[in-house]
Amino acid sequence: MRPLRYSINVTLDGCCDHRAGIVDEELHRHAIENLDRADALLFGRVTYEMMEAAWRLPARPGAWPEWMEPFARTIHPMKKYVVSSTLDRVDWNAELVRGDLGKAVQHLKRESGKGLFVGGVKLPLALAELGLIDEYEFVVHPRLAGHGPTLFAGLSKHVDLKLVSRLEYGSGAVAMRYEPRR
Repeated sequence: MRPLRYSINVTLDGCCDHRAGIVDEELHRHAIENLDRADALLFGRVTYEMMEAAWRLPARPGAWPEWMEPFARTIHPMKKYVVSSTLDRVDWNAELVRGDLGKAVQHLKRESGKGLFVGGVKLPLALAELGLIDEYEFVVHPRLAGHGPTLFAGLSKHVDLKLVSRLEYGSGAVAMRYEPRR
């Protein structure tokens, strides 16, 4: 069974707006290492559209620094599943996921492979409610953003986690991985 792993960048005050974090080469290498632990990505519509706009190849010249190109080359060809009731079609090596979220994700987890990787805010909340996330990673950036969105707002029950690893980066960011206590 493929594990479902969640990773998100978050500021010290809880903001997970992708524009609020620190962007550097070391954290991009970390993100590539995360992607290398999966053979498919699971996105909600908003995250899918944001990632496609940012990372779809070929990029216009100068779209990002040279050190960001390995991330683009890694994410671009990966299989992507998009949970959406509003999109009629997707591309960028993507497939729409419709119907019962729990059943659909359990089906994806039962397929053979290294793992599934999920990002975003709303979809992970729904997956946490269903108890489907096998690993949580929070990359905490040493910054106060002063605005949202925040993680897991409205979660109906506690999810107790056990720390399984911790990595510190030169920027002061700390990546902490947790597994749910079952």
